Amino acid sequence: MSTNGTVIIRPYRPQDRAGLYDVCVRTAHDGGDSRALYPDEELMPGIFAAPYAHLEPGLAFVADDGERVVGYILGTADTATFVRRFREEWLPRVEARYPRPVRPPVTPSEVMVDLLHRPERMLVPELARYPAHLHIDLLPRYQRRGHGRLLMRTFLGALEAGGVARVHLGMVTANRAARSFYDRLGFHVVPVEDPGPLTYLGRATATADGPGGL
Repeated sequence: MSTNGTVIIRPYRPQDRAGLYDVCVRTAHDGGDSRALYPDEELMPGIFAAPYAHLEPGLAFVADDGERVVGYILGTADTATFVRRFREEWLPRVEARYPRPVRPPVTPSEVMVDLLHRPERMLVPELARYPAHLHIDLLPRYQRRGHGRLLMRTFLGALEAGGVARVHLGMVTANRAARSFYDRLGFHVVPVEDPGPLTYLGRATATADGPGGL
């Protein structure tokens, strides 16, 4: 467990579910509130947060201000295995609420439901040397105060302890604030032939500076 002022970084617990969902919803639109685009408040967490907490709880950590969850970092040690488990174990839990689309997606919510049903999109050949991946989010008022760095240090340390050498993430290319944050933490661009709206970044889980290299 790590601390920064009154905020504690600790492992995720099942009772954190509502807080996890709330942070995801309030940050899922390029770091801002996503409810205007995605009014179903289960949708974005059901793709980008909850499956990680459910399938790999040992790699789920939250920032807790003593009253609620204000941020989190989640991920997987092995993207290929996660994709298989997502399809076999997670999709059956949510597909009644979000059926497989029968037409090309049009609305923002339909685009996300389409993504939900295509977990294999996470298998990007150029990222094979970076088998782990992550998602990190903090409520805006808790950003730029060192909490993100502590979350990242905790997560990378857990990967390193598990023998995972490299990790990647995908970020919306237009999100300059997020890119600056990752640059400061030692991430570099991993070239991908057809990245779409995303930029892929990667780094080692450890450096000569110690666990996590942060």
